[in-house]
Amino acid sequence: MKNPSWINLLINFPKRGIYLAWLVWLCSVPAWAQLELVPIIPPAGASVQQPIPKQAARTQALRLPVFDDFSTTSNTSPDPAIWMPGSGVYINNVLTTTHPSINIATFDGLNAAGAPYNFINEQAQGDTDTLTTQPIDLAGLSPADSVYLSFYWQARGLGELPDDVDTFRLEFLNQKGDWISVWKQSGAVFDTLYKHTFIPVRDASFLHAGFRFRFRGYGRSSGAFDSWHLDYIYLNRNRSINDRFIKDVAVRQPLTSFLKRYTAMPLDQYWQAPAAETADSIRTDIVNLFNNFNFTSYTFTIRDQLTGREIQRYQEPLSVFIGPGQTQKKAVKVTPIPRQAGVERLRLKLKFDLLTTDDQNPTIPSVNLRRNDTISTITELADYYAYDDGSAEFGVRMNQRLGRTVVRFVVNRPDTLGGVRMALVPFRRNQTGQAFTIQVWNSTNGRPDRVVHQQSVRASYGTTRNGYVDFPFTNGVAVTDTFYVGWLQIGEDPLTVGFDRNSQLGAAQLYTNLSNEWAGNLDLKGSVMIRPYMGGKDDGIVTGSEPLPNLQVSVYPNPTSGNIRWDNDLIKQIEVYSVQGIQVRVISPGEGVREASLSHLSEGMYILRITDGKRTAVQKLVIKK
Repeated sequence: MKNPSWINLLINFPKRGIYLAWLVWLCSVPAWAQLELVPIIPPAGASVQQPIPKQAARTQALRLPVFDDFSTTSNTSPDPAIWMPGSGVYINNVLTTTHPSINIATFDGLNAAGAPYNFINEQAQGDTDTLTTQPIDLAGLSPADSVYLSFYWQARGLGELPDDVDTFRLEFLNQKGDWISVWKQSGAVFDTLYKHTFIPVRDASFLHAGFRFRFRGYGRSSGAFDSWHLDYIYLNRNRSINDRFIKDVAVRQPLTSFLKRYTAMPLDQYWQAPAAETADSIRTDIVNLFNNFNFTSYTFTIRDQLTGREIQRYQEPLSVFIGPGQTQKKAVKVTPIPRQAGVERLRLKLKFDLLTTDDQNPTIPSVNLRRNDTISTITELADYYAYDDGSAEFGVRMNQRLGRTVVRFVVNRPDTLGGVRMALVPFRRNQTGQAFTIQVWNSTNGRPDRVVHQQSVRASYGTTRNGYVDFPFTNGVAVTDTFYVGWLQIGEDPLTVGFDRNSQLGAAQLYTNLSNEWAGNLDLKGSVMIRPYMGGKDDGIVTGSEPLPNLQVSVYPNPTSGNIRWDNDLIKQIEVYSVQGIQVRVISPGEGVREASLSHLSEGMYILRITDGKRTAVQKLVIKK
């Protein structure tokens, strides 16, 4: 078999062997190049979580019963009336699917500010999130009062599975002020269902006026690793290990989208085909946590939050039987919204209100369990398209330099893109300022065909958890039907974009290109958090036009000692990037000019983005002096 040319070079020029091997490694297409999911790991000093609400110091201890299912929490932090601030846990309804009721508390390696507990050592292990109660008055009680704490827990969910050396612990505070471990679960145990656990509070040293309990994770402390989830915590007297059932029928799963193909879309595009764009039904599920049957009904409403106008209301006419311990799916038919003159935006609040008798003869005295009977979601009909629900459970990144990632969208009438909103998420390093290229492609035969717009931008992060950043286009981009929006990975450090594992609407719309061929996504279940928006001045480029031939250009010599030439008179600009994605030179040659000097640049690999004003080519260049 004949040796490839680069092997011959290594054989014939041994003094250059090491350098050429490095060059081949950088330029080759690795077999492992692909999109990969990674945990969200904020860099040192970052803060991406919502601020913890301020609270006044408690002047009186909590009294029994103590109950929290996190359903009344209005943000991502636990209720300060029950829990101490700064726990680091993330209150959400998206990281598991089989929880007892709406909202859970998630434990991982990020602190209350949304930063890793340890950002110096990536492999560091230690105590992570800790959820601690306010003081609870157990004075005057004895073991005979049979005080029990119960809770539901699960490992992993939609996060990362804890390893076998990781733990989730429950600790009680005794009269001496010591924390005593009373329950511990090791990692590497995954079950799709939550486990219901009972712990007695019998020891007399725990029965005092300043009793507290806390849940604490132990694992990798450098990011969103080793996920544990907690729900439905209940402490009271006169209980037993058989006291496992509470008269409570609760909602659980997030409501599905009002739209059939998207979670959001431009209102004018929706009104071009409202029947085709509206989902057949809105779905959720409910669960009966009691050991006896019940009957429920529900009310479903759609209301425009901008005007307060009620658009749709449905009242289930008859109560429906639900058996003990049963989970029941609910589906509500929805109707398309007709065009309304002068309306440019709708912000639809979809609300599902389960009608139960949970507030009558309650199993938990003084706790109204109607608290977890309502769930809602927002659908935006404004100026943008989205497949995601606005929450990033992971990040997704292209691990090959010059690899391309795009998401497909379809307009119902010709329109003009004004830019893209992206939820960039951190993975170990702060990539603020790193250059990458946003691209818009047209479509031929169901695949991206040619770039109709591309623009170099600088990475930045949203100011809140799951926050989006606008990248406006310098010129509007006309689209007529199917188009693709995504990014070209330029730098050595891959750009990480939020990935929503709950919404599957975008899974089949994701495409990647590692060399010269586009491939549809077959592996990742979820949606990339990228949102093209309409608006801007049309620059005349229409994606449905006849495709232009590829830009043919070659820059030589390569490697070069500093001077370069190219073989195309039409070149209008050459952008030069370092392998870190930093733009280091822009060449704008005059008419007929075919050469330039890069002698001021140091040795190494560079990326050239070459354009004739309509088409673009990308080439690697090595400077060797």
